[in-house]
Amino acid sequence: MVKDAVGNVLADGDTVTVTRTLKVKGSPSGIKAGTKVRGIRLVDGADGHDIDCRIDGFGAMQLKSSVVKKA
Repeated sequence: MVKDAVGNVLADGDTVTVTRTLKVKGSPSGIKAGTKVRGIRLVDGADGHDIDCRIDGFGAMQLKSSVVKKA
């Protein structure tokens, strides 16, 4: 069971919002807080990243559930 930063349970296909600005290697701006991510896929990441998603303008990304909240 994967929970977001607030404690809501996440499921495949949910829409989430990034809660804080994230730095991205190779990108000068990163991902800003408030960015909506649609259609997430939950994965079992060994490095702590448990959300697979595609963000407009960045492409495929992996996020930690502790930096998103359910929209």
